[in-house]
Amino acid sequence: MKHALRYGIVVCAFLVTGCASKSSQSIIGGDTGVVNGNGYGDSSVRTYSEAEEALRDEARLALKDVFFSFESADLDILATTQLKRNAEWMIAHPSVSVIIEGHCDERGTGEFNMALGERRADISKSFLVKAGVASSRIQTVSYGEERPFEAGHDDSAWAKNRRAHFVVE
Repeated sequence: MKHALRYGIVVCAFLVTGCASKSSQSIIGGDTGVVNGNGYGDSSVRTYSEAEEALRDEARLALKDVFFSFESADLDILATTQLKRNAEWMIAHPSVSVIIEGHCDERGTGEFNMALGERRADISKSFLVKAGVASSRIQTVSYGEERPFEAGHDDSAWAKNRRAHFVVE
């Protein structure tokens, strides 16, 4: 019985490492290269992790922030247009999930800004869901005034900080 168990382990190890086809070796052996049609690794073909990273990079470029007026979580025409674009991209790429961060400028109390940031993230998520993006692909969080995009203390900086920021998961 002991010999049979040892023999089975040796045979399995042989099959996994020595006898497997090239495409199996690349997956089982830990090689991250995608195997081309002839069974040999091809450095010109992306690896799985590179393909996923390329999609994440594309998402970072495609999914733009949405900006808001002072002390508002209302969507204006520019915000609506951008959310439509974001929704279209997300519908076309169903494997991508995002976190929508609600941000505010530095004016207002911390408590007020946290609530406003939450409303901004929630209204953005609601828009995407109504447009057809699965709710399960979108998380929201509010940072209020805690993570400014622009460090200045003027109208230009404040306008850049009043936003719903899309972070690719």
